Amino acid sequence: MTRILITNDDGISSPGLHAVAIALHNEGHEVLAVAPSGERSGWGAGVGTLDDGSEFSTEQFEIPGYEEISAWSVDGPPAFCVLTAMLETFGKRPELVISGSNDGANCGRGILHSGTVGGAMIAQNFGLSGIALSQKRTPSEMIWETSGEVAIAAVNWIVEAARKTVLNINIPNTTIDKVKGVRIARIAAFGTTQTSLTGTVPGNLRIKVSPREVELASDTDTALLDEGFITVTGLIGYRSESEQGRDAAESIERYANRLS
Repeated sequence: MTRILITNDDGISSPGLHAVAIALHNEGHEVLAVAPSGERSGWGAGVGTLDDGSEFSTEQFEIPGYEEISAWSVDGPPAFCVLTAMLETFGKRPELVISGSNDGANCGRGILHSGTVGGAMIAQNFGLSGIALSQKRTPSEMIWETSGEVAIAAVNWIVEAARKTVLNINIPNTTIDKVKGVRIARIAAFGTTQTSLTGTVPGNLRIKVSPREVELASDTDTALLDEGFITVTGLIGYRSESEQGRDAAESIERYANRLS
């Protein structure tokens, strides 16, 4: 079985993280949970300032009823939690990284800012695969067991995959038998909501979150999730863009030569 690191951006106490950890533990995987001590949403793949001598507090945590699962809180964002585990702070180095399950969807271009997605993406820095799991928030009670069941299926696939990859998976808030299906999805222009800024007082900005009014293509992650499908999107964390990079380098060199 696989040694799996689980992190998130909702914090070590999150029921979404617990559901995934318990599901994978019950499947026989060796689970290590290392997550922020509190909410660290919106951090992307940021790790904070890593100056020589910097200190970060850690504390052992017990997932209720599952004291055999090794769990720790760290005073840092998700990507930093992954970094600590990769440096073998909490035992053997993980073989796979899972981030989530997040309380709320992570779809559309806004995933660039997601701590959940960032926690999974950082796995690529260490030559590992990563899975970001998010469950759409609705007014009804969150059914976290669905995230656990999806996590099992995703892990079964990814450990046998021909090459390392990162998946972003969004899950409707319903029981697994009521999910309409699973669809590969491209990233939408928008997520499930729209965010704007208003400045009603000089020197002050206020965030406004409102329902999305833009119609999206039917094959995008946001649209498919809204229709009740589980969405799966493969992500590439970093790669070179040779042609544009070459053109930029030549232009900068010409300018620099004129100054010399």
